[in-house]
Amino acid sequence: MSDKDSILVARPEIHRVPVDSSAFGVVEKPLSTAEKLFGNPALRKTLILIVLALMWEVGARILNSELLFPTFSATLAAFFKGMVNGELLRHVWVSLKVLLTGYAIGIAIAALLTGIGIVSRVGNDILETLTAMFNPLPAIALLPIALIWFGLGNASLIAVLVHSVVWAVALNTHSGFRSVSSTQRMVGKNYGLGGFSYVAKILIPAAFPSILTGLKIGWAFAWRTLIASELVFGVSSGSGGLGWYIYENKNELDIPKVFAGLLTVILIGLLVENLIFRVIENRTVRKWGMQH
Repeated sequence: MSDKDSILVARPEIHRVPVDSSAFGVVEKPLSTAEKLFGNPALRKTLILIVLALMWEVGARILNSELLFPTFSATLAAFFKGMVNGELLRHVWVSLKVLLTGYAIGIAIAALLTGIGIVSRVGNDILETLTAMFNPLPAIALLPIALIWFGLGNASLIAVLVHSVVWAVALNTHSGFRSVSSTQRMVGKNYGLGGFSYVAKILIPAAFPSILTGLKIGWAFAWRTLIASELVFGVSSGSGGLGWYIYENKNELDIPKVFAGLLTVILIGLLVENLIFRVIENRTVRKWGMQH
């Protein structure tokens, strides 16, 4: 080894002078007013709706045929008139009563079928077989049979609504339960959970994104099935729902009222999605960090 290699070089000491934080400059650039507004999802969706309404108005005025395609302003006038005089509200209330009844019964049956499906292999086979058989079957196709069995009334509507809800909710819930990791399952077993407490504290929270998706799909299926069913056989138990309101005004060639009924269907869908399901989603799966 040479003398050069054996010489140890002493490193100079480094002294850092503390720097005040004010000298760092801008660490986080504040958002502009436009960026803050654009970051609000409610405002973005409102702007989208305004653009669609303007496109509707302009397109209808270019077409210039009230009988084929009324303007958005004419539809809005018919909508507010129906709300003020109570005519449209009565039809909406009739539809919502039937819808909520069928939706609740469908969820209860779906919960029962899912419970059967997770307790044993035979139950799983039963659920998968029934789902494969009936899920592809359109609910409106069962309407003639429902009319024969239950007659012209709310019972027929509820029957087809239950069919439209059960399989979507059961399929998504069962898939959610099966996707729960083995680690989460073992945690529940190690805590001595079993039966209903195991399902309520382990399976349901872990599978809740899938369950919520099933509830959303079931609601959408039920809503459009109800409107289609009311359009097919109209008045139920002496009073018509929203579908009958649309059908009746179509026969009278009052097209702005027809579009007002369609607009009501859309608005109810938006309200349910953003005021009910969105709130549930924010307070559960998003809060738990299961969705971004």
